[in-house]
Amino acid sequence: MPVIKILPHAEYCPEGKTISAEPGTSICEALLANHVDIEHACDQVCACTTCHVIVREGGRSLSEMEEDEEDMLDRAWGLEPDSRLSCQALLRQQDVTVEIPKYSINHAKEGK
Repeated sequence: MPVIKILPHAEYCPEGKTISAEPGTSICEALLANHVDIEHACDQVCACTTCHVIVREGGRSLSEMEEDEEDMLDRAWGLEPDSRLSCQALLRQQDVTVEIPKYSINHAKEGK
C-alpha cells in the first residue's frame, strides 16, 4: 500500500504526518480519511483549486493529469511545476511526499 508523507503545514498538519492509502485513492480522499482536513470547496469534482498540493516526491507514480485539472491549476495560488489538485491525483503503487501550500484562493472556510 502506498504511503503519503505530508510535510508540516501550520494549520492542517503542524508536525507533518505519514499515512497509507489504497492504490486508486485520491490524495484528497486519503488526507481527509486520516484527519488532515485539507480544503476541498468543490467537493472533489475539479471545479476549484482549494485542494492544491505540491508533489515533492513520487509525482511520476500518480495518475496522469487530465486537461480539466491542468486548466483549473492555472488558477491555483503558488503554482509550481509539480502542483496537482489532490482530488484528481490518484495513488498508484509508489510512495509520495506532498506539501500543502500556505494559502489557497478560498476567502472563507467552512467549519473554521
